[in-house]
Amino acid sequence: MRDNPVINRIKGGLVVSCQAYPGEPLRHPETMAQMAMAAVEGGAVGIRCQGLSDISAIKGQVDVPVIGIWKDGSEGVYITPTLRHARCCAAAGADIVAIDATGRPRPDGRTYAETVRALHDEGVTVMADCGSFDDAKRAVDAGADIISTTLAGYTGEREKTDGPDFELLKQMIAAFSDLPVLCEGRIHTPEQLHEVMQCGAWAAVVGTAITHPTSITSWFVARLGEKQ
Repeated sequence: MRDNPVINRIKGGLVVSCQAYPGEPLRHPETMAQMAMAAVEGGAVGIRCQGLSDISAIKGQVDVPVIGIWKDGSEGVYITPTLRHARCCAAAGADIVAIDATGRPRPDGRTYAETVRALHDEGVTVMADCGSFDDAKRAVDAGADIISTTLAGYTGEREKTDGPDFELLKQMIAAFSDLPVLCEGRIHTPEQLHEVMQCGAWAAVVGTAITHPTSITSWFVARLGEKQ
């Protein structure tokens, strides 16, 4: 196990993702910082957030590790897609920088491994957002500090599951037992979170079910229209 004090602080706990999409009412750094503070008061051991302003605002208000990303675009590699994006996240205050670990072409032409190597040379802790087992293996070979199921069901390599991709999570944990494996994606209930941790995940990331009221409201409204 690679000893990293920041990663050790989130072990066995819940990381809450505080993100609002462009055009949404909650899209404001101060609002996301308040959301993060509320999550920490509720017991979150870490915060994942998007955008340089949000990273900076949240880092200034919470004392738990902050996982930072920068989404640029909406197709292909858009989660912290280049070395420049990753460096900016670190400069904004992210304790951990999460980047797309797929084999898809990156906008700056660098490979995933080249990006990780450059970040490690600068002392940045790197989390790999994976969509498949091959992505996880690529990330491990490149020296990623954390691997996660973040992109499972979104890259075309795996079917989008109803709930977390437990199969991929278990494969990653079994194959890379010496590395922190996080589960992220479609954890919508405390029961699912419990099952994820029972599988052996280092930590879990929950976003929509906690911090996206538009989606949560739509779930309730949809239930109204169902026949009893």
